[in-house]
Amino acid sequence: MQRFVIHGGVPLEGSVTPSGNRNLALPLLAASLLTDEPVSLHNVPRSTIVEDMLSILSELGVEIEEHNKHTLTLRARNVQSTNLNTPLCQKLRASVLFAGPMLARYRHVTLPILGADVIGRRRIESYFTGLGELGAQVEVTDGYYLETTGLRGTDCFLVEASVIGTENLLMAATLAEGQTVIHNAASEPHVSDLARALRLMGASISGIGTNNLEVQGVKKLHGAQIEINPDHIEVGAFIAMAAATHGQVNIRTSRELELGSMPHIFERMGISMDIQTASIIIPYEQSLKIDEEFEHSVPQIQDGAWPAFPTDLMSMMMVLATQCNGTILFYEKMYEARMFFVDYLMSMGAKVILCDQHRALVVGPSQLYGVPSGLPSPEIRAGFAMIGAALCAKGQTAINNTEQVDRYYEDFDAKLRGLGARITRESN
Repeated sequence: MQRFVIHGGVPLEGSVTPSGNRNLALPLLAASLLTDEPVSLHNVPRSTIVEDMLSILSELGVEIEEHNKHTLTLRARNVQSTNLNTPLCQKLRASVLFAGPMLARYRHVTLPILGADVIGRRRIESYFTGLGELGAQVEVTDGYYLETTGLRGTDCFLVEASVIGTENLLMAATLAEGQTVIHNAASEPHVSDLARALRLMGASISGIGTNNLEVQGVKKLHGAQIEINPDHIEVGAFIAMAAATHGQVNIRTSRELELGSMPHIFERMGISMDIQTASIIIPYEQSLKIDEEFEHSVPQIQDGAWPAFPTDLMSMMMVLATQCNGTILFYEKMYEARMFFVDYLMSMGAKVILCDQHRALVVGPSQLYGVPSGLPSPEIRAGFAMIGAALCAKGQTAINNTEQVDRYYEDFDAKLRGLGARITRESN
């Protein structure tokens, strides 16, 4: 077990390059099963969850060639099993992404029961509902067994705009007979990028970037060269950390990113940024003052389906709010346990009122103080947020459970050190 040890109060300065989007890399790895031709992925983030996904593919018989750390070629021409009920899959929630490609190409797949998430309940049925409408039979015992005599296009309305549900349905529909229309589809950047990647592989998809996707099934997909875009959540975290520490950071994005409502929400926190084609610059001397609402009501940030503010940045934004002048209410709609990390923020000196399991009121600015004895990282976003709080704090803070951050983000502490942060790893 390792922990991060952070000496706070140092402004972040310099340039940083965020990793490729892990939420795009995972479905792309699964999508390699849709063809027996080589699929090359560039800018692959090598977090531990991606490594686990690669291990599963290797166990299935997929050939993996590593050109360099971030460029891989996968070829699924000798897949030996469709039974994914293994210990590795049981701990990897993303293994459910194999359902769509396996059904489309091999007509059956066995998956483990997916574990619970510490941030709250996540509905499993949304992952499989669309596959059922395409013609898959789903049997639930000690796992999930899905089979089909042949997938056929359909007009499908997703009750929940689930990212994984949309991705599974999208991948399966590429090889289904006829046309599939997906209503209320998720439209997050990684979902749109997955659709574009499938088109590079020969899929016929229209409506990309909207909540209505149309897929005309084809007989076969082929190989492709696919570039993974930078992770907009990691970009958002660097924006918040740069501003909260009163630093100046150039976030090199290599291309213009889809950011949805993120710039608008940061502006409401008093943060200005220079968004260019291949970078986002966070300058010195941010005002860090929360804009007041009309009639002087308490401002509010709430998450929602894209392009609304992403739930994965809510914890980090609460840390940023502790350094802003003003009062703001955070309304986390999606998960009933994400707000519980605020106890740790309050132990550092933050002025936060936890109204209920979905809402918290933050009053700033607050001087945060380090906790040398250590704080836990209950889940990845809370771990991210606690690192941000430690960077702002006076004194030393230890953040336990480094594997939470490592699981989703590659070398995040090294990137912070490159910006001048005093952060090291130690064994507990």
